Amino acid sequence: MNDAMPERQTARHENLSPQLAACPGAAKPARSRPPRVECGDLPFLIKRDGTWLYRGSPIGRKEMVCLFSSVLKRSADGDYWLETPVERGRIQVEDVPWIAVELDWSGNGRDQVLSFRTNVDQVVAAGAEHPIRVKHDYLTCEPTPYITIRMSESIALEARIGRAVYYELVALAVPGLVAGRRVLGVWSQGQFFSLGDLPHGSDCDCEA
Repeated sequence: MNDAMPERQTARHENLSPQLAACPGAAKPARSRPPRVECGDLPFLIKRDGTWLYRGSPIGRKEMVCLFSSVLKRSADGDYWLETPVERGRIQVEDVPWIAVELDWSGNGRDQVLSFRTNVDQVVAAGAEHPIRVKHDYLTCEPTPYITIRMSESIALEARIGRAVYYELVALAVPGLVAGRRVLGVWSQGQFFSLGDLPHGSDCDCEA
């Protein structure tokens, strides 16, 4: 790992990274909190597969990735930031920050609960606060599913649902109606989430 990368797993959020610590005008925490310092662009990149890079090198320690994930924010314009009480810096994200790598479910029908675990061990249950959405490629119609992990400034921080997990969702899917359209979808915590339109001519015993 790059020597400049912080090695202490217990590093304080106020000393998030060497780049943040070296930010011009950065102040150490004091009894009266100083104004937050803007550090500009930081040399972090989250790749589409969920790998975090620092100065082009993968961050191999999961504990460090989890630490950075805990202070990840998103501004209303869609930019991603690592943000502590005293400083923040913008980072690059190829798609979304996390991947949903595991699915657990219990119950049936409207009482079903779908729980997802991400690659940084965040666990959320799909529902009103953690909706599932599916984006379809305009040319290929290939589905790409996402789930909201948390909100930041009224904009969602999401995990992309991994392919294997998506196949599990499809296996749990039932017919339904969304805005008058016949779809296949899944129930979780009383919410119905569409995974895609039903093929024309399919028999549909749909629930509203």
